[in-house]
Amino acid sequence: MDLATLLFWIFAVVLVVAALLVVGLRNIVHSALALVVVFGMAAGVYLLLNAEFIAIVQILIYAGAVTILVLFALMLTRIGGQPRTNPTNRLWGVGVVICALVAATIIYAATTAPRLIGNVNLNNAAQLPSGINNVVRIGQLLYSPTDYSYVLPFEVASLVLLVAIIGAIVIGREDE
Repeated sequence: MDLATLLFWIFAVVLVVAALLVVGLRNIVHSALALVVVFGMAAGVYLLLNAEFIAIVQILIYAGAVTILVLFALMLTRIGGQPRTNPTNRLWGVGVVICALVAATIIYAATTAPRLIGNVNLNNAAQLPSGINNVVRIGQLLYSPTDYSYVLPFEVASLVLLVAIIGAIVIGREDE
């Protein structure tokens, strides 16, 4: 096992454990701090993939700005004096159905895509042509109609942000 594989497994295990802590902890501030670890470990995986730009964006925007925004939203809501700020939700079944539908949609879209990522030659994938840096290549992969389009993962990220916005509204709303 080489160093990159060992680092990947360390990042992956810590990322999964931290993600489980995000959704499983009862104290919402501790969940937000576990979210910082998730973002940091995801940045580590991006570094292993030679995606330095994405790793830096992951740390600056997600681990920095988004987590600070979540913590400010938590500080501005009235949760003082409650030891359990993340009570059990009664709509658990609805959440499972929605997650299953989203997962089925992603699996369907990934299996019917014209070109799969698995067909990429890994020997040539790490080398960019001269004069093209990571940022240019990312733009080409995201929006090029002739290359494989990563619009689906881009849209999945927008779905995750939509869920975060809805969560912030639920946390920030006044109890009736």
